Formats: sequence, C-alpha cells, structure tokens
Amino acid sequence: MNNYIVFTFIGRDQPGLVEKLSTTVADHGGNWLESRMSQLAGQFAGIVRVTVDSAAQSTLIEALKGLESQGLTIVCQSSDADDIVAGSSVFLHIIGNDRPGIVREVSRALARQHINVVDMHTELTSAPMTAEPLFEASAEVQAPESFDRDALEDALDEIANQLGVEIDLKLGE
Repeated sequence: MNNYIVFTFIGRDQPGLVEKLSTTVADHGGNWLESRMSQLAGQFAGIVRVTVDSAAQSTLIEALKGLESQGLTIVCQSSDADDIVAGSSVFLHIIGNDRPGIVREVSRALARQHINVVDMHTELTSAPMTAEPLFEASAEVQAPESFDRDALEDALDEIANQLGVEIDLKLGE
C-alpha cells in the first residue's frame, strides 16, 4: 500500500539542491508527484508531495531528515490523498500599491466565510511610469458550497477601498 508524504524544505540556494532531494526520494522507493519551489532572498524553499510504499515510509522520512546535516531544514508530514474537501473553486487577483496588511485583510475575509486558500502567489514589482512598489497576488481558494458570494464581494470591495487596491473575484468553472 502506498502512503503520501508531504515535506517542506528550505536552505541556502545552490546548484544541485533539487537533485539531492529527488535522489533521496528515488533511492528510497518514493515517487515525486508534485511540488512548488522558489528562490527568495538567497534561500530556496519548497513543498513536495511524494508517494512511497508504507514499508519504506519511515526510512524515506529519516533519509530526508538526514539532509539537515547539509544545511537544509526539512519538515515531513504523512498525508491522506482523501483529505481533499469538496467545494467551489474561486480565483482572486489583487493588484495595487504595496502596503502592509493586504494579505492579512484578504485572508481574514476569506477565513470568516470558511474559505480555504489552496494556492497563492504574491510578488512585488515596480509600477510602470512611477516605479513605485506594486503588490500583485493571484490565489485559488476553495469555498464551501453554501458560501455567500455577495457577502464575500462586499467584504473584498471594502478592503479594496480601504487599501487602494483592485481585487477581482472569479468563480471557477
């Protein structure tokens, strides 16, 4: 029987880091299924989901933790593929002048309606013409079947007005 392991890692960015991780997974009978990785401020971080035979699970986790001696911080968690919650996919796009609190306020509005962030990407760029810091975020969220779209739109409109950002909301198809 196969089990899933989700692990996170962070360490100083360097060539060969992903190769170390993927070799460790493969050498212990694991299959790399999906991942998200990024370099930020000289650090390389990611989250990875692998599957492995239940008999090899503890050995793989131990081997991944062994990479900590090479400057990585690794956290492993067993996962059940059936943990996926049903609901509606909703997509958000946020853009505006950078200021503290944008992510906090939007995530607070989502949490109040029991809406789960599934995927989020944020970045800071320069606005054309002025070169002012421009915050941009894209997110996929999972809303319960019974969520109140009008209430969410009202809350996001209020946040957009308070913080001077644009927030677009689109239901998934």
